[in-house]
Amino acid sequence: MSPKDVKAKLDRGDNVFLLDVREPYEVEMAHIEGAVVIPSEDVAARALELPKDKELIVFCHHGGRAMMAAFVLKRKGFTKVAVMAGGIDAWSIHVDPAVPRYES
Repeated sequence: MSPKDVKAKLDRGDNVFLLDVREPYEVEMAHIEGAVVIPSEDVAARALELPKDKELIVFCHHGGRAMMAAFVLKRKGFTKVAVMAGGIDAWSIHVDPAVPRYES
């Protein structure tokens, strides 16, 4: 799902849940307001903290960790899971240039 599509869902008030699977030090550099942070290596153990009645939109820096986290969530029974293509870096470019870009 493109960052613009995610923004449109947020603007419409769709029933979505933003899951940021980056590390805390990355979140300190740049974040999307309202996103819940669970580092990718903790997603499996903390899956019960996530809502099954909302569409989960998973993102990381560029997309790799988010893809792995989405796979884990689907194996845990979550059916409404999407990955934001390009991660927060693409969000910074296409949606909100006020969100800083960084190198990891």
